[in-house]
Amino acid sequence: MSTLEAALRGGAVVVLLLRIVVLARNARSSQASRYSALLLTGIAAYVIESAPGFGALALSLRLPIHVVSCGTPVAFWIAMGAVFVDEFRARWYHALAWLALATLGMAELLVRSISIGAAQSALSAFFVLLGIWHALAGRATDLVEGRRRRRLLLAFATALYTVLIVASNWVWPGGLSAASVSLANAIGLVTLIFLAAVLGSLPSTGEPSVPVTARAGSTPSRNDDPSPSPTGADAALIEALRKLIEHGKTYRDQNLGIASLAQKLDVPEHRLRRLINRRLGHRNFSAFINGYRLAEAETALSDPGQAEVPILTIALDAGFGSIGPFNRAFKAHTGLTPTEYRRTRLDGAQGPAPIPKSTSRL
Repeated sequence: MSTLEAALRGGAVVVLLLRIVVLARNARSSQASRYSALLLTGIAAYVIESAPGFGALALSLRLPIHVVSCGTPVAFWIAMGAVFVDEFRARWYHALAWLALATLGMAELLVRSISIGAAQSALSAFFVLLGIWHALAGRATDLVEGRRRRRLLLAFATALYTVLIVASNWVWPGGLSAASVSLANAIGLVTLIFLAAVLGSLPSTGEPSVPVTARAGSTPSRNDDPSPSPTGADAALIEALRKLIEHGKTYRDQNLGIASLAQKLDVPEHRLRRLINRRLGHRNFSAFINGYRLAEAETALSDPGQAEVPILTIALDAGFGSIGPFNRAFKAHTGLTPTEYRRTRLDGAQGPAPIPKSTSRL
């Protein structure tokens, strides 16, 4: 390994470790920090493992680094969910996926089987693609401009690099150990790590000035306005938005999106996105609109005159496209299924109706 490459890889590991220390400070309260630290740990392990001469080290030294490195695609998948999906929660299958890749990596190192290596590469590519999906799937409804930009720039660049490395290891086994290729690999790693460090330190333009805890179907209360009371053009736009949604019932349109809503209001999409995020405190357009839909559904389920109306009909009338998303959003919003909520409100079997976590939208 050349002096230049050693310096590049050593510098990359130092930067990663510093970022991990910073993220670790918020690991307990922030799942994005927690899982981003896990991802950076895996990347650091890969930087070390992909260096020329690593294979000459004792197995007892190589094995733990190799296992951590092998779990990086799953860590990427989890981190992208934590960073880009507001309602994301790590599940048992995330841990199972990491364990599966780590086990395959350990077996591949000890047995050196082509079939094991193929399975590991295929699974790695699959989990990286899941991470890309997390990063890109919600971009259309993301109201945080800084985060929307990072979705494309950081997540896709990192994922593309990871896929190329996995593919090159399979198509050209051992090719990364060649001096010229190894140096190019180190340069690419340092570039991506530097980019990630810079983006991670930038303020998230478009964030509410007061943090808002967003959940599917929830909305901030009037007592927790994310910014000072709007005046002038913003106040007029908020009033027009309120009339269009509350009186015009546009939220019932299952195909309503930020672009079509901006068109109805005759304002640029980026301005409406910023207004809903900065002034109203919402990070996701779907959650913002679902707040209105859920309020209508709650009213219908509490109405004795609609006691015989199927829940599916109520969900569709409120603007939900199917019963599954409605049930999940309703349960997250009220803590009860629609059936339980209706029974509680109409029969009083479970005492007073629960107070929704949040009820106001504008």
